[in-house]
Amino acid sequence: MVERDDMAFQAAMMYYLQSETMDGVARHLGVSRSTVSRLLAHARDAGLVRISLNEPSRPDALASQMYKAFKVRARVVPVREGATEINRLSQVSAVAAEMISQKVENGTIMGVAWGNTVAEIAQSLPPRELQRVLVVQLNGAANSSQTGLPYADAILSQFAAAFRGRTVHFPVPALFDYASTREAMWRERSVQRVLTIQERVDLAVFGVGSLRSPVPSQVYAGGYLNEEDRRALDAEGVVADVCTVFLRADGSYRDISLNARASGPTPAQLSRIKTRVMVASSAAKAPAILAALRARVATDVVLDVAAAQAVLALAGRNRMGIGLGSHKPVES
Repeated sequence: MVERDDMAFQAAMMYYLQSETMDGVARHLGVSRSTVSRLLAHARDAGLVRISLNEPSRPDALASQMYKAFKVRARVVPVREGATEINRLSQVSAVAAEMISQKVENGTIMGVAWGNTVAEIAQSLPPRELQRVLVVQLNGAANSSQTGLPYADAILSQFAAAFRGRTVHFPVPALFDYASTREAMWRERSVQRVLTIQERVDLAVFGVGSLRSPVPSQVYAGGYLNEEDRRALDAEGVVADVCTVFLRADGSYRDISLNARASGPTPAQLSRIKTRVMVASSAAKAPAILAALRARVATDVVLDVAAAQAVLALAGRNRMGIGLGSHKPVES
């Protein structure tokens, strides 16, 4: 038996470690090819060889890579190949809703930024019997053609209903026509009341917008930007928005002209919130997701396998000198 184990070990070492063919192993040991096959089987059965597969596309492996690259806790959702973008969004949002629900406690103040993804999450939230939960709107929803209140209210109300909480609306434009108007509004006591509550948020929930997403983001498709705005965003290299604050591919945002008119919290303001959950789906959104990660807006991210793979691949190409240099944001 010991002699057979020794021969099986030699066969396994040559075959698995030295990449010898079965014919090559047979020649070295002076046995037939069928004997080599039996020796390798014995090596596996006897525990002399243990075979493990590290599939790079496994959700847990991708989550680990996301943490290593961006220091975010990632929940990577497997979505079947060939799924429509709407179905992909629905599956990712359902997982996000369950995760978000587990993070809410009695007395939690939630900050919610409206959008297609967050609207989908709102519909999937499991109900919980909690107390003193407050749901505050993080960014305005009005534009030149509508108040945005029914849309934003529907999302906030669903969040509040899931946790038996109350809502706090933010009845201002998503983007002001003039930065000076925004500054004046921010001095109003009614607006300051909402801003003060926003500063106390424990848990923020938001998506990431992209002009080139297969499912157009609400800020780009909902009449919030005119042609002049779009040209300005293109000229300034904008690839994403978070809470209607626009970001370049490197995560920078401070000197983007439209941001002086934006009603949502900046990445710097978001970073003061303890738990910040960003939810996104689709590989096509990879540039937008990567920009948001570089801006350090999230502590937690929920996305599908294809999106995670695309983000990591894009970040890897950037580090090798194709495109941008580093995943670290230019500004904090």
